[in-house]
Amino acid sequence: MKKNLIVQLYINNGEIFFDEANTKPVGELLSQTIRYYGDINADSLLINIKAEGDDGKDASIKTLKEITKLSEIPVYTTFPIEREEDVKKLLYADAKLVILNLSKQSNWDMLEEVSKRFGKEKIAITFDDFSNLGVYRKAGENYASSCFIFNGVKPEDVSSQISLPLFIGLPNVTLEKLLDTLALEYAQGVFGNVVNENAKEINSIKNLCSERGIEVSSLSPQIPWSKLRKNSDGLVPVIAQDYKTGQVLMLAYMNEEAYLTTMKTGKMNYYSRSRKSQWEKGEESGHFQYVKALYADCDFDTLLAKVSQIGVACHTGNPTCFFNEIASKEYAEKNPLKVFEQVYDVIVDRKKNPKEGSYTNYLFDKGIDKILKKVGEEASEIIIASKNPDAGEIKYEISDFLYHCMVLMVEKGISWEEICSELAARE
Repeated sequence: MKKNLIVQLYINNGEIFFDEANTKPVGELLSQTIRYYGDINADSLLINIKAEGDDGKDASIKTLKEITKLSEIPVYTTFPIEREEDVKKLLYADAKLVILNLSKQSNWDMLEEVSKRFGKEKIAITFDDFSNLGVYRKAGENYASSCFIFNGVKPEDVSSQISLPLFIGLPNVTLEKLLDTLALEYAQGVFGNVVNENAKEINSIKNLCSERGIEVSSLSPQIPWSKLRKNSDGLVPVIAQDYKTGQVLMLAYMNEEAYLTTMKTGKMNYYSRSRKSQWEKGEESGHFQYVKALYADCDFDTLLAKVSQIGVACHTGNPTCFFNEIASKEYAEKNPLKVFEQVYDVIVDRKKNPKEGSYTNYLFDKGIDKILKKVGEEASEIIIASKNPDAGEIKYEISDFLYHCMVLMVEKGISWEEICSELAARE
């Protein structure tokens, strides 16, 4: 199994911190911080939540939703769980794994039920009381997918009693200790101060893991540089593309050093033909490109890099280098997601800038009840149209339904990106 390096953040009654002592608030840096963890190749994000009372819980879940909305990697969470409804709220906030402390009687009592209701793969266990490991083992094997060790207990003591994959919390230990822990057969991953403090070095740590035969998710070239066909200057052209939107950002070149450095660091490196030297994209501007995937074309003489672009790609300040139009024809966009986003953006604009006579503004003015009524009516129209032998009518009714759904999405602040993320996470 591939081992995980997990970064931690902490929520206390809705406020988010870098440390458990609540001395380092994340504040306005939240979006940059969450994106950064995905870009540097962390495998997941563990959110430790403390909350008092219903208000504290509600504020913390609201903050959790902000994090999961921004995160490009899975989010795991602890929580002061009192009832099954708390687990439901965490999963509806898009947490991929909810950790139940079985030392708390209410969590123990609900373990079987939440596992069957929401799926064993979404439930993990932990505990404070180690005298009952045999009981925890039986429960875990039946109702949980993994076990988290938070309290500095020797992992071998737990692994001898519990056969679940273990996520092991590590304090400020050495890098060597981190690697030794990841090498343990039963270790699914590590988290804690040692990972947080070395977060910017996660790719380097993963390279060390690979050298030691520890399987991790990392950029490992399946096509060596020697197999690529170079141009007369010994270079290979690279097209960089935004991995989310598909927009072509720029064209540059790589030599072997840039190719290998890109794999090692996870950030796009190129060869400058004018300066005759290797350079890291963003080294001066801060507009880094983090690699999501790298492909070779059919002739192995051109590369396509799908990247997470920080800032703009072009030195002119434009989002893409390809902004000088030479010629064009009007055409109807056929990319489904782009069409959805275009319609969605029009609806957002109508809400922000009302237009007289607009049906969309009529719906917003009437409020949520009217919007919900129309969604229900259009859903019924799909059912009626589906009974008609002429299937062509269905496309009109589905289009009406999707439009009204998008009005509802805008009203409730839900984006297509969130919908796509949810769909992508389903099997």
